[in-house]
Amino acid sequence: MTDSERLRLDKWLWAARLFKTRAKAKEAITGGKVQTDGQRAKPAKEVSVGSMLRIRRGDDEMLLEVLTLSDQRRGAAEAAELYQETAASIAARTEAAAHRKAARDAIALPSSRPNRRDRRTLERIKRGDRE
Repeated sequence: MTDSERLRLDKWLWAARLFKTRAKAKEAITGGKVQTDGQRAKPAKEVSVGSMLRIRRGDDEMLLEVLTLSDQRRGAAEAAELYQETAASIAARTEAAAHRKAARDAIALPSSRPNRRDRRTLERIKRGDRE
C-alpha cells in the first residue's frame, strides 16, 4: 500500500486489476470510458480514498468507490479489497446480463450450415440481385 493520499488513476486501475496493463487503462481513460466523481478524467488524474469511479467495459458499466490506494499489482483477492461496487451497479449489471442472455436465446440459429443452393441465394441477396 502507498503512504500517500493520492495516486494516478491509470496506476490505480491497473493495481486494482480492472485492466490488464497500464496502457489499456490509459487507453480506456482517454477514450472516455472512465469517469471520476461524474467528470471525464485524464490518466494522470489523482484518485483518492472515497472517490467514485464509473467504468464502462463492453456492455457493462460499474460504479465503484475507492476504499484504499495501492500502486502495486497484487493478487485478485487483495485487489478486490481496493474498491467496492455499489449495490445499484451490481443489480444493473446482472439485469443487463439477463437481458443479453434472453436476447441471445430468442435468436433462431440454423440447424446446419447452408448448402450450395442456400449459399448462392444468400450471395444474390447481399449483392442486391433480384431473381
